[in-house]
Amino acid sequence: MIRVKDLSFSYTGKPFLENISFEVGRGEIFGFLGPSGAGKSTLQKILTGLLSDYRGSAVVNGIEVKRHTNSFYENIGVDFEFPSLYEKLTAKQNLEFFGLLYQRKLITIPDLLRMVHLENDADKKVSDFSKGMKSRLNFIKALLHNPDILFLDEPTSGLDPSNSYDMKKIIKAERDRGKTIILTTHNMLDATELCDRVAFIVDGKIKALDTPHNLIMSKGAAKLCYAYFEGREKSGECLLSHTGSDELLKKLISDNKLLSIHSSEPTLNDIFMEITGRALQ
Repeated sequence: MIRVKDLSFSYTGKPFLENISFEVGRGEIFGFLGPSGAGKSTLQKILTGLLSDYRGSAVVNGIEVKRHTNSFYENIGVDFEFPSLYEKLTAKQNLEFFGLLYQRKLITIPDLLRMVHLENDADKKVSDFSKGMKSRLNFIKALLHNPDILFLDEPTSGLDPSNSYDMKKIIKAERDRGKTIILTTHNMLDATELCDRVAFIVDGKIKALDTPHNLIMSKGAAKLCYAYFEGREKSGECLLSHTGSDELLKKLISDNKLLSIHSSEPTLNDIFMEITGRALQ
């Protein structure tokens, strides 16, 4: 659905994105991870047709983006981090207005509002919405015309844990229906939970690209941590691959003296810092 090859872009003559290449298949959630100013938003603007003076190739749904026509937007949905809504209109009026921009068959507004628990706020002006409510309304605005490709920028930002959980369920369900989803985020937990593959972007370059699991396991061996009582509470650990040779652990299991046991592995954030030498900010 998306094929990018040797993509470069500059705002000032100095390279900002350099030789970016990747492909995203149908029904895949692909994440862009990187610190502020790394080039994530610029790359998203190129893929959504907002920036066209790039070098290399960026093909979205079979169309070279710099040569797109208005019909290009019939098949993509974009949810920016900061909502683009009309504050003096109600939630329902906003969706009705934006629906007029498309020729495709629309998802019904009551169904969309129900999806994000805003059905009781359909006739409330957006100016009276909380930040989280605006985020949820902006999200379903991107789904309104049922596009095959979704571009999501920090989709759980500003949401409480319950609504964040629901949002991630919806994103996974849209993936399972065959949608291709580009996720831009600073949230490593969201990326680990949602993304089929992630690309680490730093200083306009892709530093790593793989599944979250492969990145985590290739850069740090998982450990088994355990606690036991011997005069006082003590702890031990061993590599997950070496549990059979840990004599103390085997004895504690045999004597039923373990207080707790759990596996421990690096987080995606740990791997990002190890590979790039940078922290997400």
